Amino acid sequence: MPKNLFERYQPYRRRAEIAFWVIVMALQAVFNTAVAVVDAGKLGREVPLWQPVAWELSSHLVLLALVPAVFAFERRFPLNLATLGRNWAWHLAGSVVFSLVHVAGMVALRHLVYALAGSQYDFGPWGEKWFYEYLKDVRTYALFLVTLLGYRLFMLRLQGEARVLDAPEGAAEPAPPAPEAAPQRPERFLVRKLRREFLIAASDIDWLQAQGNYVGLRVNGHDYLLRATLTDFLAQLDPARYARVHRSYAANLDRVAEIEPLDGGDARLHMRDGTQIPCSRRYRDALRA
Repeated sequence: MPKNLFERYQPYRRRAEIAFWVIVMALQAVFNTAVAVVDAGKLGREVPLWQPVAWELSSHLVLLALVPAVFAFERRFPLNLATLGRNWAWHLAGSVVFSLVHVAGMVALRHLVYALAGSQYDFGPWGEKWFYEYLKDVRTYALFLVTLLGYRLFMLRLQGEARVLDAPEGAAEPAPPAPEAAPQRPERFLVRKLRREFLIAASDIDWLQAQGNYVGLRVNGHDYLLRATLTDFLAQLDPARYARVHRSYAANLDRVAEIEPLDGGDARLHMRDGTQIPCSRRYRDALRA
């Protein structure tokens, strides 16, 4: 079966994402440098070209380095309709840390460049200058998040949301189980993705990941995204085979090849399909059991 656009994009996805941010930051640095040179000319100031180049490159290099940190922070404190109320304060605090790191990093780079040029850089009074920079940085931080959420929505649209197919219309309702009966768990799931239907055996699920209002299933090297919570979906799986190993991950114990201990009591699970997922200290003892 020929691959669709989403599947053809996957081998190049990481490189495309990195290239996007590098190009955006480079173009922004060039534009801001040109603006700084023009503004200096209007004010009648003679500024060597290397100085505005150093100002903008130092700023945008640090911003580029902070992109992965912002995205990792959003994964820890996701922003969606269900979590916005409890996570917005974390991101407000995160924007302050983001700005402090950005300003400290760019000032350090400017001092280095100026020293190499035989000159001295003066940032000015820190309190006043940092507040001015924060007003710009908080907008940059918000723009990073908007871009991330927009890209994530685009990828979901491109991929197509998988879902467990509903029971056929007119099917008889199953009789309620007796109070002492064990819960019935499906052995297979029929899901629809990219206008195609797939029959997935529960035992073929390698691991699961909570992704906001979705749960991602890793099945024989393929990913399926279902609108469900990790807790609700785990309730449909055999607890003797599937165990929660992290706040956002659960694993098929038959597919765990190795448990790699990490500092602080955490661990990393090496799965038989070659992927790795985290295991937090909170769940590690239960995993051993």
